[in-house]
This record gives sequence, structure tokens and C-alpha cells, in this order.
Amino acid sequence: MFVVRAPRTTWLIGCCLLASACSQAAVVEPAAIAPEPTNAPTTVVVAPTTTESTTPASTTSPPSSTSTSTTTTVPELDVFDPACVVQVQQGDSLAAIALAEADEIITNASLQAENGLPDELIVPDQLLDVCIDNGFDDITGEQRLERNGAVVAGETLVSVTAQQTKLNALLVPFGYPEMPVDGVSGPVTQRALCASRLALGLPVNRSDMAAGSPDEQLLLATTALPVPPDVGTDGRWIFIDLTCQILLTGEGSDQLVNIVPTSTGEPGYETRLQERTRAFRFNPALDNGGWHDSSDWPVPEDNPLNGNMYKPLYFDDGQAIHGANNVPTSPQSKGCARLKPGDHDRLVAWLGLDTIDGATYSKDRIGATVTVRGGFELG
Repeated sequence: MFVVRAPRTTWLIGCCLLASACSQAAVVEPAAIAPEPTNAPTTVVVAPTTTESTTPASTTSPPSSTSTSTTTTVPELDVFDPACVVQVQQGDSLAAIALAEADEIITNASLQAENGLPDELIVPDQLLDVCIDNGFDDITGEQRLERNGAVVAGETLVSVTAQQTKLNALLVPFGYPEMPVDGVSGPVTQRALCASRLALGLPVNRSDMAAGSPDEQLLLATTALPVPPDVGTDGRWIFIDLTCQILLTGEGSDQLVNIVPTSTGEPGYETRLQERTRAFRFNPALDNGGWHDSSDWPVPEDNPLNGNMYKPLYFDDGQAIHGANNVPTSPQSKGCARLKPGDHDRLVAWLGLDTIDGATYSKDRIGATVTVRGGFELG
């Protein structure tokens, strides 16, 4: 027989029958008042609720407020917003409370996060804030400086899933490997987001893309990636972005050909920045299945990385674009730009070098410029 808060949704912690529906077992009848002698004080006698009055039937006046009620009223909870607070009753669980609130954001996890519970254990008489993610502790009135972690996690899962789906649709046609669509962001997703920002002319970084942000809205509305601003040039070009750790190829200012992951020079062996440097040497390493190996390191021609380079294409002294079996999401080479062997084969074929019968030093034969920009930041 209790009420725990002003009604907000369909949640009822206790049940108190209205007075009109309660048991009629105890009824208070007005007591009759016997006449008194003139000038004598009048005495009001209240009849017990369980017996009949023995006074004469005639009365002079009904008694003043003397009746009692069998209905118990539970005081309103002494909290900041009673409409947002429930009091746990015996047998309650977070799951039952979440279900009764009939609100999709009220879940076991969001109730747990909103109330700072270390687990899902709750006890009778405990107060719970059920107005999820409204910016306040509705028990104390204290303003919350951070959003409900469970709600944010749910929003992020939906958002990242949509981003991954769109990124696959935009990048895979250019040779980018399809990523898992799991709603969980990480280095692979962040590299793809960085590539999309580059192509769309947004500030280039590897950060997650906030749900509902203008950047996300632009990404989701894009149907095809253009050549990034100020990247395309006359003829065939290769563009290496150190921030994103991606390599793009294209022709002119309107034809994008490839977008593939790369791994550039690690700290101390950085891939050197440059603008439209002409690639000057290509070695198909035909005598070793395409793999250029050497026991001497370093040497001027192949410095700083020498050996285990698949069909290297040189653009700055010993720095080259080449195939490698390990292409991580961060800079880990000795100055070169690594590509997966299959990606590098597509680059070589695009340049028309897949049928060459030996190494060439002809810039005209190679016919491509290389631009390196950006800077990778750990974090």
C-alpha cells in the first residue's frame, strides 16, 4: 500500500487503492449529541467506529472534524525531480524497471550508468534516476557534466556502422580493402575516415567522426569520391598522405584511379616531403619473382631500406614505393612507402610497367610524379 513517485510513464512501484474502492468494513457515523441544561457547557462525544451510538436520536449539530480514514498516503519522494525517480521494491530488478518504463533508451546498461552502479544489483528502498541522459542527477539535482556512457555507446555503434558501410561503398571501388562492418572504430576505420576527409576537402585527421556531425552528414551524403583538392595535376600522379597512411593515384584533376593503404617511414627514417617529384627508377626484379633483395644495407642506391622490396619504384634517392607483406596502419618502414603486393601490382600495371623486361631509369618511361604531404601523429 504505497506510492513511490509522481507518475511519469507506466511504472508503478506499489499499489494504493483509491478511498472510494477500499474496504467498507470501518465506517464512521456522526455521533448524536444529547441536550444539555441551559448555560451548561456542551460536550461533543465521538462514537467509536466499531459500535453504535447510545445517545438519543435527536441532535443539535454534527460533530466538527472528528472522522478518520483507513487510506494511507505515502509522502512524495524528497528528491530533485520526483517524476524521474523510482524507489526499488522487494523483488525489483533493473530489467523489470527498464521494461516498465517503456522507453527504448532505458536499458539495464543505461540505468546502471545513470545511477553509477558498479553492477546490476539493486536493493529495496534504493532510489533510481530513470530520466536517462537528461543532464541532471534527478535525485540530488546535481548537473551531469558527461553524457550517459551507455547511451553514447549505443549511438556510436549505430553511427560507426553507418560510416563503415559508406566508406566501403566509396573506397572499395578504388582498390581499398573492404573493412568489417562491426560498429567498432579502430585504426583501420580511422585510416579510411582520414582518406575520405582528404578526398572531400575536410581537415585531414584520423579522428573518429562524431555521430550527427557536419562531417558525418557530408560523408553519408557522398555518392562518389572526387580527386582531393590541390592533388591532381597534368599527367599521371601518385599522392602519399603521411597523416592518413594512404596512397592515391590518378590522372589529371578529375580522374581518381587508386586509393590503397600504405605504411611510410618510421621516426628517424621519415619519408621525405615533396611536391610532384618525377619517379626515376623502376626495378621489376625479374630474376627473383619481383623481390629485390640485398645483403648490403644501407647503400646509396637503396638507402635507407635495402632488401625485401617488391618491384621498387624510386622517387627520392633510395626511397621507393614497393610491395611488402606487412603494411601496418602506422609508419613502420625505413623511409619507403609500402603497399600490399597486389596493390603494388595494380600501380605497376597502371603505369604500363608490368610488361617491362628489366630495370629502367627513364623518367619518361615511368611517366609519373610523386607528392608526399602530411605528418603522422601517434595517439
